Amino acid sequence: MKEDDYFKNLTDRERAIFEGGISMGALFHQFVGTPVNADTIESLEIAIRDSILLQPAIVDVAVKIRRDLVEENSGVMGYTSLTGDMLSVKITTKINEKIINTCISYDEELDYPIMYIEY
Repeated sequence: MKEDDYFKNLTDRERAIFEGGISMGALFHQFVGTPVNADTIESLEIAIRDSILLQPAIVDVAVKIRRDLVEENSGVMGYTSLTGDMLSVKITTKINEKIINTCISYDEELDYPIMYIEY
């Protein structure tokens, strides 16, 4: 079987959403808990972006870690662990001509780092 055979029952939009969702879940569960401080934020953002760009159909990744929360939560050892509320991420997925943005950002009202499809 070829790769496309597994997805022949999906539209390009559905496949792009699938790939974005898989990548966002991988990102979240791989990197939450990573030690971070003010000096390592940028390199962690780059590492997250570069690793997710390796996955199928991903054409762009924008990662922002909230510096204020990292600095606010850094303890006496000078670092903290990355949490979902520190992340703002947009993953752009392309299948043929269909482009989808899968995002995560902290929603104050829900008090939760929500993943969603940007319209």
